[in-house]
Amino acid sequence: MHNQRHYPYVTIPPGATPLPNLSPLQAYQDEFEHNAPSGDLLNPWDQTPTTRHPNGRPGELRSRPRTRSAYEPLPPTISFPEPEIHRFASQRTTLHPYSPRHRPSKSDDGHGSLPPSGDHSTRPFTPVTPDSASSMHYPPEDDWEAPVNQLTRELSNVSLYSEEGLRLFQAGHQLAEKDEEWHRLVPPEAQEALGKKEVERQSVLFELFKSERDYVEDLRLVTEVASTAIMIQTYPANSLPQVFIEPLQFAKPPVIASDRLRPFVQEVFWNLGQISVHHERMLAALFERQLDQHPLVQSVTDIVLETCFQFQADYESYIKHYPIAEERHRTELSRNKNYQVFIQKCSQDPRMRKRDMITFLSRPVTRLPRLHLILEHIQKITEPGHPDLEDLPLLLNILSDFLKSTQPGIAAAENRVKYWNVCESLTMPKGQIMDLDWYDDSRSLVYSGPVARRSKSEMDWHPWTDLFAVLLDNYLLLTKEERRTGGILKRYVSSRPIPLEYLKLGSFEGQPESRRERSEEGGILDSLRAQYKPIYPFTIYHSADKLERRYTLYAPTESAREKWRNALVETKGIDDVRRDANKWFAPQLVDDGSFRSPGAYTPRGFGSKASGRVVNAVSFTAAGGKRLMAVGCATGIYVGLRGDISFRKILSYGNPSSIIVLQEFNKFIVHHESYLLSYSLDILARVAMYQAPASSLDASMEKIAGEDGTVLFCTVGRIKQRMIVIYALKSFFQITVHALEACNLSELRRTPSRGSQGTISSFRPFGEPLYVPKDAYSVMALAKMIAISTEKGIVIADPTDASRQMIQVVPDFSGATCDSTDMADLKTRCEDAKPLGLIRTETREILVIYDTLGCYITKQGVPHRKCGFILWETKATSFAHRGSHVMLFSPEFIEIRSISTGRLDQVIEGSDIRLLMHTNLRSHSVDDPLFVAMRGTKDDKDGVSDKIIELVRTGDFNSTQTPMTPTPVDGLWDEWDM
Repeated sequence: MHNQRHYPYVTIPPGATPLPNLSPLQAYQDEFEHNAPSGDLLNPWDQTPTTRHPNGRPGELRSRPRTRSAYEPLPPTISFPEPEIHRFASQRTTLHPYSPRHRPSKSDDGHGSLPPSGDHSTRPFTPVTPDSASSMHYPPEDDWEAPVNQLTRELSNVSLYSEEGLRLFQAGHQLAEKDEEWHRLVPPEAQEALGKKEVERQSVLFELFKSERDYVEDLRLVTEVASTAIMIQTYPANSLPQVFIEPLQFAKPPVIASDRLRPFVQEVFWNLGQISVHHERMLAALFERQLDQHPLVQSVTDIVLETCFQFQADYESYIKHYPIAEERHRTELSRNKNYQVFIQKCSQDPRMRKRDMITFLSRPVTRLPRLHLILEHIQKITEPGHPDLEDLPLLLNILSDFLKSTQPGIAAAENRVKYWNVCESLTMPKGQIMDLDWYDDSRSLVYSGPVARRSKSEMDWHPWTDLFAVLLDNYLLLTKEERRTGGILKRYVSSRPIPLEYLKLGSFEGQPESRRERSEEGGILDSLRAQYKPIYPFTIYHSADKLERRYTLYAPTESAREKWRNALVETKGIDDVRRDANKWFAPQLVDDGSFRSPGAYTPRGFGSKASGRVVNAVSFTAAGGKRLMAVGCATGIYVGLRGDISFRKILSYGNPSSIIVLQEFNKFIVHHESYLLSYSLDILARVAMYQAPASSLDASMEKIAGEDGTVLFCTVGRIKQRMIVIYALKSFFQITVHALEACNLSELRRTPSRGSQGTISSFRPFGEPLYVPKDAYSVMALAKMIAISTEKGIVIADPTDASRQMIQVVPDFSGATCDSTDMADLKTRCEDAKPLGLIRTETREILVIYDTLGCYITKQGVPHRKCGFILWETKATSFAHRGSHVMLFSPEFIEIRSISTGRLDQVIEGSDIRLLMHTNLRSHSVDDPLFVAMRGTKDDKDGVSDKIIELVRTGDFNSTQTPMTPTPVDGLWDEWDM
């Protein structure tokens, strides 16, 4: 009884003689060195032109190392002729003609004769069949490899006629579709010799070759499209079969505008070119392996595994971008009739095979799951002991983990597409400028769905309004949907969008209510046939307008209401964290506790010792570099070191209207009641630090104005590069605005003043007094003129030019070129609002600030941007300009907006907020300190504290060298050219 040796990859026909087990040294003595070391032999099926043993020992073979590229030929590791598995006739011609392992066939004609040898005689080829297997000639028993090699040689000779068919298959669709199968290229005798399971395995491997070939052909078709448009120099136009791009590029009239064509192609086809390169290389390696080993391909796992490592980054980019690419194509298809006609013509190309563009674009998305399924099938039908059972699980795990990792990216892209669709469908209220920051890459759609709201009209038979609510990651919008002709969906914003900073949640626990639905038939008996459906209420409101902007909405189901609640809570939480980490202006605490007002816990009589409410504050630097602060309160003006809790009361002017520091002129200006006074800043600091008596401060006092009238308001600014003090003086029945220039010590001279003769004045007149309307209430300095806020608008005046002292009020609606309805709406809104001042923008426009809105005007004072306007979320009492932002102050909120767009960038919440210091005296306004007071955190026997904070401009972590303010534009705002 012979010891039967098992060959797991070859089915030995029943009744065949057991195979002998000769060693390679015994079978091929002439081919091995006699002193070669012996070793254990590996699986005989590992012997391929691409496999070698790592240590190069003769006679030892193994699978390809994973670290070696499947696309690079391995150098030989043995110097003697290596046994080879014979394939096609064309391949056997390259074998050594005198190899004792070569079995001559018809293809050997003309190759020369074999050397005479009695041990290696030739015989005719006999196909291996169940009937003939028992009569097969076997080598000596010690050669375990010989039966496998002989079987392979026999299969190859049987399949000689299939070589041409295989090449036609690899050439692509040159065989009939029914012939593109493994069993059609291998004769029945070979299939019977292999056995059922190995036939199935070879068929599945052939399916992998076929699917990869078809995939590459599709990629070539699409990649040539993309490459021609994006890199036209790389591929000559006449060398590519153009289906899409060449007609798209040269179409007359153009299908897509030239300025949009390149971005369109790049957005739709993304990085298909890179993916195609990977699969071109893999297909070439697969075809080489197929030609080398057909009909018995042993393994392709090494090729697929190496390619898998290489293409993951490109696939990840494409798969995550695919929803955007598909939507870009669909959007163009729905909006561009020329593109529709173009795509229809392209679909008539025979290579398209009646497939649309979406099919081609989705091929990379579906290819990897399909490849995973094929490899899984191969693994299931692979015999135990095959090297693939070691490599296939690794490859499958890599593909599976990769596909799972791309799912969040696909979901994010799909959500991005939904977000774009919603944004494109929105129609804003006419006239309003709303910058919802749509184009920021971080914007996303969180949740959306239908809701209902009760109609305010009591006469409406159907007291419900159907709305579509949209929750973005920064705004909540309530819209009304309307389907237009052509299937275009429009959503009209029915009420102002609510920023998440202002959005507050009310009750979500209300009992369901019944909503009566109209009968579908309609008619007189609607009320009898009407159906009632339960709806579930929830409440949201705007924190700056809790009564007017309070919304009770109704969800169609309890689960929908719960989804709204979870979405709102989660989104607001994320928004809070994001805003806290991306503040444009960071509040820095200056003091909380030094200044108190009587409270509920203050003992009787102790409140008289409190400083009272803080109304203004300034900072300055004393001699020696010490930083001091002057704080105006209800009981007087206190001065102390910044950051120190001990402030000393220096002046007894309670509730001063303004306190201003002119550091370079050593002046401390106080506006109290009807007087405008000036003190020495150095003496003030010395008195505060107990270095000089208080009487020395009184000696430095200088009355600027107030003796011949009442000072209503004042400010300081730079006009024509000079420091100008501007104040309004009320006398009898008129108001005059005066401008004084601050003088340095070297410029001081004895000049007559209004109060006395021969005194030294630190200020000299700048131009002539201006007569303004009686309803003026504030003034601000421009580059060359001054702006005076009145009830009817802002008056622009030049104190140095008597011929045009009084110019017209702005905005000037008489010269507006926008639509009459828009202009009338803007004019009405401006007349109902209180103007606060002007700010210049970087685009040579001026932003007019009102308490409830803002609008843009030209340098001629004419409304701009189609008479559009920005509605503030709160009613502002004052404003400040810092860098590229305007800050709007109200009792509970500080609203920080972009000057150029009106976009809401930040909101600071507080209680009893007051702007303390807002002059812009430095070359860049952002350098001026900005102090704000609000209700403090302390409430005890010492009273309720006032908290003083400074708003400090922040910078990007990754751009520390970026200037904090925009570069000034030469000539910008140089002149108010009316």
